[in-house]
Amino acid sequence: MYRVALSRFRALKGPSGNLAAARYATSSAVAPLDTPLDSVSLPPPLPDYVAPSETKIKTLSNGVRIASEQLPTPAASIGLFINCGSIYETPISSGASHLLERMAFKSTTNRSHLRVVREVEAIGGNTLASATRECMTYTFDALKTYVPGMVELLIDCVRNPAFLEWEINEELQKIKAELEEVSKNPERLILEAVHSAGYSGALANPLLVPESAIGRLNSGILEEFVTENYKGNRIVLAASGIEHEELLQIAEPLLSDLPAGPPVNEPKSVYVGGDFRRRADSPSTHFALAFEVPGGWNNEKDTVTLTVLQMLMGGGGSFSAGGPGKGMHSRLYLRVLNEYQQIHSFSAFNSIFNNTGLFGIYGSTSSDFVSRAVEIAAEELLVLATEGSVFEPVLVAVSQLMIKRAQEATKSAVLMNLESRMIIAEDIGRQILTYGERKSVHAFLKMVDEVTLRDITNMAKKVISSPLTMASYGDVFRVPSYESVSSKFRAK
Repeated sequence: MYRVALSRFRALKGPSGNLAAARYATSSAVAPLDTPLDSVSLPPPLPDYVAPSETKIKTLSNGVRIASEQLPTPAASIGLFINCGSIYETPISSGASHLLERMAFKSTTNRSHLRVVREVEAIGGNTLASATRECMTYTFDALKTYVPGMVELLIDCVRNPAFLEWEINEELQKIKAELEEVSKNPERLILEAVHSAGYSGALANPLLVPESAIGRLNSGILEEFVTENYKGNRIVLAASGIEHEELLQIAEPLLSDLPAGPPVNEPKSVYVGGDFRRRADSPSTHFALAFEVPGGWNNEKDTVTLTVLQMLMGGGGSFSAGGPGKGMHSRLYLRVLNEYQQIHSFSAFNSIFNNTGLFGIYGSTSSDFVSRAVEIAAEELLVLATEGSVFEPVLVAVSQLMIKRAQEATKSAVLMNLESRMIIAEDIGRQILTYGERKSVHAFLKMVDEVTLRDITNMAKKVISSPLTMASYGDVFRVPSYESVSSKFRAK
């Protein structure tokens, strides 16, 4: 690249060199470069160190927390993050979170859906809603000029939904079509199944509306669910790119009258392990092996170690158009995808919650090879927990190099994501819901750097000591039995 640039520079100069530059450089008529220019005032130089933006938080009397971080950008992102998701659903309200995600930014008691759409489009904004097992998220992204209107519309849509029956029925029909699409997406189906099979209690609740609930969900159920869960002490209004005082002046009057609510008692979930199988006419058979990650986000050290471990394991599809940086150096690429052409995809995954989580390997392969593929997945997990053999009899310097590479990839992924305003706002909101504060990214990076080979080995041992969870889709009769796979880890 530099040789090309240099060759083009030489072509412009020609054989005689840059005569014009030489003439000006030797001319006495040109003033020295440090000569002050009349009527020109120079801006002050940038400081050698610019302090990172501070996240400011204020808690209202009803428990609502308003947080923001100023950014030197022309746009702002605002989000309402609510400690509420499918884990808070009952058999009657099953599927309410998914439907609420679909009903976001629909008609309110103050606006029609058309008016909401027109107001958002008029300022070139973007809205988004998502429902997870532990959090409901509503976000609005637009230019800073429109912050007052953004905050008011966002809060109106969350606090005052009209839940018109015709809008609910319309979204239920869309959900029905979505469920049909999900049934054709084995990977999504498998990753959902490891939760329902692995947990007993709230985390086993489906993230999507069950087919049996489509005819039951109505405005009354949604209103009751929102009234019960959208309380002040469970809500964070987080923003990036906005001065904190400006945000408080706008949002505090709109949120201060929200009922506070009782202390939050998260519904109980117990990891038990289990087996899920679904027979389907599919050209490939898909499977997952998973184990519990005890402690979840509240055990920061283990979670950071697990994040580095997942980056180290990596994986992906058997075909990749990517070059360096696309994960093709990772353990599962080198040891599995490059060695077994019958395997179509093979990758490590995790699903972390506040107090627990899952870690495992997902794969897809031809049906006649699935038995061997499951064995390979078990072997890859077992070898991680073997002292001194994470990289087999490879020199220690090489293994440390690969850990260092995984650490750098982890830090790079985090820092690149934090270039996004919307991700910063979400990070603020989710951290405050979990920890009551926003922890420094530098503290996270420091923990990543401190992960050692022994930490990874100990983490792997802890994970595979829990009961196995298996899920499979396709020609499940060729998938090894749960007992045969589970016995491999018990023998360890």
